[in-house]
Parts: sequence; C-alpha cells; structure tokens
Amino acid sequence: MFKKMWDSTVEFVNEVKTEFRKISFPTKSETLGSTTVVIVFCIIMSLYLSVVDSFLVWLMSKII
Repeated sequence: MFKKMWDSTVEFVNEVKTEFRKISFPTKSETLGSTTVVIVFCIIMSLYLSVVDSFLVWLMSKII
C-alpha cells in the first residue's frame, strides 16, 4: 500500500517538473505592453461610466 502511494507521489512530482519546464514567462516588454493596455482600458471605461452616470442622474432629475 505504501509502495503504491510512494510511486504515485514520485510520478506526480516528476509530472510537475515536466510541466514547469513548459512554462514560458513573458518578456519585460510584453508585460509592460499588457499593463499599459489594462491601464488605458480602465481609464477609458471609468470615463465612459462617469459620463453615463452623469447623464442618468441628469435624466432622473428631469423626470422626477
């Protein structure tokens, strides 16, 4: 029983090592580019939502 458990644990660790070798980390320029896209998107969305919110507040004040 313990032999089977030990063998499966060793097999798992070996498979984890194999998968870790397949990892490709982004370069510095890729990370910077992705971060820039996210920040610009957040700024654009916050401006859009601010305009929509202001319009809805104005519209509700005219209705009520």
